[in-house]
Amino acid sequence: MPEKNSPYQAGTPCWIDLMVPDQQAALDFYRDLFGWQGEVGPPETGGYAVCALKGRPVAGIMAAMNPDGSIPDPMPPAVWTTYLATDSVDDALTKAGDAGGKAVIPAVDVMDLGRMAVVTDPQGAVFGLWEARSFPGAGIVNEPGALIWNELSTTDPQAAGRFYAAALPMTATPSTMEGAEGYTEFQVQGRTVGGMMTLEKAPPGTPPHWMAYFAVDDVDSTVDAAVRSGANVLAPPFDMVAGRMAVLADPQGAVFSVIAGQAGAQPA
Repeated sequence: MPEKNSPYQAGTPCWIDLMVPDQQAALDFYRDLFGWQGEVGPPETGGYAVCALKGRPVAGIMAAMNPDGSIPDPMPPAVWTTYLATDSVDDALTKAGDAGGKAVIPAVDVMDLGRMAVVTDPQGAVFGLWEARSFPGAGIVNEPGALIWNELSTTDPQAAGRFYAAALPMTATPSTMEGAEGYTEFQVQGRTVGGMMTLEKAPPGTPPHWMAYFAVDDVDSTVDAAVRSGANVLAPPFDMVAGRMAVLADPQGAVFSVIAGQAGAQPA
């Protein structure tokens, strides 16, 4: 089991969470699809649910709400957020701001678990920052039902690469993988931790975004199960250089990918 017990290297995707209108419905959907176990958390955490696989944390699911606890009107779209590890959220926020990013959620302590912020990069993609204290992030990765890859789709990969390199100790490097010409890899200390691509082939109007990929044993059967539970298929199963994958939108509209292959980047 690829378990992770210590903080991730700065610049590495380390956690993902989902904000949805109906938290319980999302908990039920991902339980049935990936085998996650989770329940609505206590009031002091805003009900935040930490979902587990084989007893290890894999993702968070929370109800959409305003900072004062009220229900947003209008309701924001359901969305997965990728968090990048940092040794100092405050320093990373300063560097991100200097490089053209904007804080959506300023730095805030999350009890004794860590310190976080949410940022928009200059092209408009939203991501989180996580400074670990007692909670490193995902405790199991790179196996069925868990996070295996994080990928930025953007309008300007070169500018985005410069931004992330300025904000965090990560670099954008052209992929040398056969069949992946034009693809960019994010690296931390020479190790690939994620990817980046353009939006050229995306449907018109698709905004820059970070995509979370979950590992599965069988993409086709996972897609069938997701559809039976109310998901929509945005890209049917297809074969590509890293394996077989598909892109789905869960019943509340949050987009994610599933893949069976060798794309794992999160260190165990």
